[in-house]
Order: sequence, then structure tokens, then C-alpha cells
Amino acid sequence: MTRLEDPMDGDHPNEECGVFGVVAPDRDVARICFFGLHALQHRGQESAGIAVSDSDHVMVQRELGLVSSVFDEPSLRSLVGHSAIGHVRYSTTGKNKWDNAQPVALPRGDGLVALGHNGNLTNSDALRRRVEDMGHELRATTDSELITALLAHEPGSLLHAVCNVMPLLQGAYSIVTLTEDELVAFRDPNGVRPLVLGRVDGGWVVASETCALDQVGAEFEREVRPGEAVRITAEGTESRQAMPPTTRSLCIFEAIYFARPDSIIDDQSVWQTRHDMGIELARESVPGADLVVGLPDSGTPAAIGFAQESGIPFSEAVVRNRYVGRSFIQPDQELRANGVKLKFNPLVSVIEGKRLVVVDDSIVRGTTTRRTVQMLKDAGAAEVHLRISSPPITWPCFYGIDMADRDELIAVGQTQAEIAAAVGADSLHYLTLDGLQRAMGRPAEGYCRACFTGEYPIPVPDASGKERFEAAASHS
Repeated sequence: MTRLEDPMDGDHPNEECGVFGVVAPDRDVARICFFGLHALQHRGQESAGIAVSDSDHVMVQRELGLVSSVFDEPSLRSLVGHSAIGHVRYSTTGKNKWDNAQPVALPRGDGLVALGHNGNLTNSDALRRRVEDMGHELRATTDSELITALLAHEPGSLLHAVCNVMPLLQGAYSIVTLTEDELVAFRDPNGVRPLVLGRVDGGWVVASETCALDQVGAEFEREVRPGEAVRITAEGTESRQAMPPTTRSLCIFEAIYFARPDSIIDDQSVWQTRHDMGIELARESVPGADLVVGLPDSGTPAAIGFAQESGIPFSEAVVRNRYVGRSFIQPDQELRANGVKLKFNPLVSVIEGKRLVVVDDSIVRGTTTRRTVQMLKDAGAAEVHLRISSPPITWPCFYGIDMADRDELIAVGQTQAEIAAAVGADSLHYLTLDGLQRAMGRPAEGYCRACFTGEYPIPVPDASGKERFEAAASHS
């Protein structure tokens, strides 16, 4: 089965994946994992899975679909144990098929090792050759299986295996892995993808975002440090700095779009950071307008900040159908052409005759933005002024975000005025890089901003690296 394209949301970078783990011998760990994954559903809607250990066996259930469709009461009751890991997936490498669903599980010694991965490796070709030379027959088409195969090949404890394998990996990864008697979580030395540790009654949890800790009643303890491997047991945690941390390069799109607004990333409220992006946007460019409108949900905090700073009233003017997401049921051609209306419905009584400032977090290809602008004008908007709470996306991502190829990015080789004309807006302004960093309240050196700058903190797959993309840029 090929990966499904979402006709309703072609202008945002697509979510990567979410991981969760729990060790709590006196609790229903499968159920805790289920609710943790439910909180991380925004990070991936193609497949979901849970692996549980009862000290003797590792049991895995995974399937294509949303968390709520993959698991039900009978399946959760069958997953009995003291520890569990879980995963929700959006495919950034490998097609959306069952073999690529996670957790991946492979034989290790007399048992199994299961693994869930958020991120993307940049040296997969070299690792694939290494794994094949070890005699492993690959079934999936993901770098996650490569990591699992390397761990399966290492003797000793799982923590020892992780510490030996981490130096072989290049790229972005936040990973949870499980054997019969160990759960280990580990993070790449640049800290590109988030990973947090928390306490829950009777044990410990680890997750991609703090919102998952909140969902299961866990108390945030700390972030898993870049380059750190953490063995988690009911008694506590054992930490190894398996790789020396390098230049911290947290993906800045976590704050802009990916993370849930109720999460805390790098000790900062995601909602507040997005609100501050809206304030900076208003300080840079305020058109003559009657209302500020945020495209729900990720554009709303920035729209509120824009309205407060500009003095233009904020109004809800677009209602989102929250139950439209990635689905195995594709709309027919007529519905596909009207795809944006499957996701948003305008409030005509609010919009009609008004000059709107429409705040959104990003534009990738421009297709959905064009349809959204047209939808608002069809609803009677007199003017539509787009304000985007991130800089123009002009470079692809190699670290776990499914973003368009460079020749598909609307901002490459076009001015803001040209982009506005292309999408039918009366004006357009992107938040500047300086404005973005002011909103973040941190220096640029702590973040990966490669999608805006082309400056990749980790070498990209091609040996020529960034030079290849710079050459492409010179011909844009």
C-alpha cells in the first residue's frame, strides 16, 4: 500500500512520529501506553503499535490506522506485562505498509528486541550494507529496522548494545527500545527530536512530548539529554552518556507547528512561543484590516498574539472539522478538488465584507493556501492578507520531516509579492529569522533551522552535502 497524500493539508510539513515508553510493574502498562500514544496522535496517523514485556516474552501489536482503531479493550487486555513501548507513525522513509509499522521487532538471543523511532538517519545506505553483510534479511524499507537489526546483533545488556550502536548512527533519532528485561530510551547527540522523562505512580514514562505525560498523570522529570541513553526500571533510571553532545540542534519546527500547544519543549510553553511569534509578526507588518483570523489549530496562538499587538480584533472565522485527518478512505475527485472545505468551513456571517488578516504557521507548496484564500473570498471576505509565523521554507529536511522536494517549495526563487499573487492573497508577509528568534527567546545556535537557511547541522545523505543544494539554489 502506498502512502496516502492528504488533500486537505498539502501546505504544512507532515508530522514525523511519536514514541512512548512506560515501566510500571503494578499498573496496566498497555493501557497507559495507549493513552500516551493517543496524546501523540498528532505526530503520526498512518500506523500505531505497542510492544509489552512480561519478563519472559515481548508481545507486539501494530497495525495501519489511528490508535483508537488499532487497539480495543480485548487487545489491550491481551497485552499484559510490566513495561511497554509504543509508536505512532507518519512515513518519512518507507511506504505506508504493515511491514513498516512500528514497533519493529527482531530476534535477539533467546528473545526479541522491539524499537520505536522518531527521526531519520542520514547514513542509511552505509548501515544497510553493514546489516546485509551481517546476514540479516531486511523486510521493511525503513532506517528503524536497520537500527533494530544492529541492536539485535550486539551481545550483552540492551543498554550496552545501545551504547555500542549509537556511534554508528548519523542523523536525528529519539528512540525507545524494549527487551524482556530492559527498556532503554536514547537520543541523538544533536537533540534534533524531543524526548522527555517523567514519573508516574508505580514507575516511569518516556515520551516525545510532555502532553503525553500529562495525559497519563505523569510528572515531568527532565529531558533525555542529547547523546544520552537511559535504562528505565521500576526502581529508577540508569544513565549513560553514550555520545558526547555536539552543537544542540533542536528542530525549530517543533515550536512552530509539530508539538501540541499544551506541550513544554526545551523548558518553554509551545502555546506561548507561538503567541510571541504572532506578536513579532505584528511588529513587522500590519495591513489595514478589520479582523485577525487564525487557521485552526496551529495558527490560532500566533493570531491571538498578532491581534493583541496590532489592536485589530481577533475572531474565530473558520471552523475546523477535527475528525478529518489521514484516512484510508480517499475522497472522490470532486471532493478532492474541494478538499480544503472538508477540513475548514468559513463563518460567512463573520467574514462577509471584512478585510482579514489570516495567520498561519507555514506554507510549503502553496496549493492548500490558494484554496483557503479562495474559500475565504467566496465567503465574502473583501481582502485576505496572509501573515505566516515562520520564515519561508526554501530547503528540504533530512531529519524526519516529510517536506516537499526543493523544486516543489513555493518560496524558492519567488518574492513575497509573487507568492501572494500565486495564492490569490492581497498581501503576504513571512516572519523574519530575527523575529523568529526573538519569539523563541533563545539564540539561533540552539536550533536546526536548515529548512529556512540550508545550513544543515548533521551531514546530509549525499557526499557532496550542502554544496549540492547550493548549486540547485543558484539555478532557481
